[in-house]
Amino acid sequence: MKIIGMDLSGPSNTADTDCVVFEEQGGALHLVGCVSGATDEDIVAILTTLASSEAVSIGLDAPLSYNPGGGDRPSDRDLRQTVVKAGLHPGSVMTPTMTKMAFLTLRGMGVARIIAEMCSVLVRVVEVHPGGAMALGGASLEAVKAFKTEKDSRQVLLEWLVEEGLKGIARQDPSDHYVAACACSLAAWKWSQGRSVWCWPSCTPHHPYDFAC
Repeated sequence: MKIIGMDLSGPSNTADTDCVVFEEQGGALHLVGCVSGATDEDIVAILTTLASSEAVSIGLDAPLSYNPGGGDRPSDRDLRQTVVKAGLHPGSVMTPTMTKMAFLTLRGMGVARIIAEMCSVLVRVVEVHPGGAMALGGASLEAVKAFKTEKDSRQVLLEWLVEEGLKGIARQDPSDHYVAACACSLAAWKWSQGRSVWCWPSCTPHHPYDFAC
């Protein structure tokens, strides 16, 4: 089984998109590929390498739907309340239709559509929240709060992710997007095993993907 984590950015800012590919072996995830600054074409290339007979779970850090009429989806409200209780800032969970977030929502829905067009039914997609996955999963709360700006916090989180079963991810100077992509993989892996620390089920037709941490 393969697990793919994608920390997406908006369609005109792909330099901030990281994709990591893991293979499950012996109860752990082993890193087998990483693309920084991933464009949609890079994502297509990654998907092309997948065998049609293998199970794959893909965790996307981007809204994969929006609420009819705008505003929070029910899942956004619930996750925000959950992470605030854990100690994160309310802004850690943003509304999909906010001005800046709308670009990320556009990319997320576009990438989800690419996956649906290219891949077999064995490839499953889940919307994930890497910061929530780490904070609710037991990582250092202070490191989660600071990893976007502090190198030391990123190293702390990579060490925690290794303890959680992600192998081969050590980096001398990891970007926050790389750390987030690895956390996306952890969230997708747990979701594939029914072990999510938080999960909001899909509700078609408006919200066709589970949202999990």
